[in-house]
Amino acid sequence: MKKINTNGPDPSAIFPVDRIKSLCFIKNIVRNPNIQVGEYSYYDDPENPQDFERNVLYLYDIYGDKLIIGKFCAIAPRVKFFMNGANHKINAFTSYPFGLFGQGWEAGIPDVKDLSHGDTVIGNDVWIGYESLIMPGVKIGDGAIIAARSMVTDDVGPYTIAGGNPVRPIRKRFSDDVIGLLQKLRWWDWDIEKITANISVLCSMDIEKLKVLA
Repeated sequence: MKKINTNGPDPSAIFPVDRIKSLCFIKNIVRNPNIQVGEYSYYDDPENPQDFERNVLYLYDIYGDKLIIGKFCAIAPRVKFFMNGANHKINAFTSYPFGLFGQGWEAGIPDVKDLSHGDTVIGNDVWIGYESLIMPGVKIGDGAIIAARSMVTDDVGPYTIAGGNPVRPIRKRFSDDVIGLLQKLRWWDWDIEKITANISVLCSMDIEKLKVLA
């Protein structure tokens, strides 16, 4: 008889739900060391969820940037992450990448520092909606929600719902006091046994029970 796991799915599994082959834990299928993903963060794609890395575009070693995704994130189909290799130099008379081609055009090679906006960082417990585009160097805070088909060109604060092209804050999910409490709790860093024991609270709006956990 198959042993029943009472503390959630195996974090090392590729497909954590046997009957759903469109959903996989990203950490267990990425190979590029410049893509770092926390446990339980998943990608859902009916075409080929194991090919998540095809959605991370222009990630070149020369730039040294990373895509960092926290724990317990939910990423919908066709979300794209544009990395710093997508940038062209704009503080010049032309944006054309002459230096890319060499063969006498080496004078057009830009300083990588001029093109880099740093790492792209997705916090914990973030939900990114269908076909959203995440631009290089963007920071999305813990608990944020990105509406479908958004273009995220600026940072998004913790527990903020944002959407549009370009993305704009729509509203905060909770009051500042509750957001502060959640940021203090950092429940995603708890032992899985503690998370399991408190799922009924985490999946509710019972502020008083949440305060007891602080």
